Amino acid sequence: MHDFHASVTQMVYNPKERAFELSIRVFTDDLEKALTETAGTKVHLTGDKKDDALLEKYVRAHVAYMTPQRQPKAFTYVGHEEEADANWIYLEMPYTEPFKGGVMKQNILMDLFDDQVNMVNLQYQGQKKTFVFRRNLPVQDVSLN
Repeated sequence: MHDFHASVTQMVYNPKERAFELSIRVFTDDLEKALTETAGTKVHLTGDKKDDALLEKYVRAHVAYMTPQRQPKAFTYVGHEEEADANWIYLEMPYTEPFKGGVMKQNILMDLFDDQVNMVNLQYQGQKKTFVFRRNLPVQDVSLN
């Protein structure tokens, strides 16, 4: 068990793939609790492929991105892996146009923990910026300006 509730999302632009690669690190026990509530049955993440459908459904409900014109950007669920007491969830979001910012939702685990903090580290063409999502701010503008 741990005394704080946090996730870290790395959102890194890959110019070769013309896509943002997202890696979301979440404490396994917290994620299992959220998935158990969602599924209505006890979930124990084992790191195998059978967990992917439930994880993908959960992530799609709690992570979203829209362009400045309020157009939702599609993303592909790539998979997940375990690391010590955490799970990494991998997504890929095609992004062929120049990045001008947008609106992001990152409210993973906020329905379970009042003190949940989700940090998003955005990297695009050498620029970096960190955004902090909390229960009172689950959706916010993200840009490098």
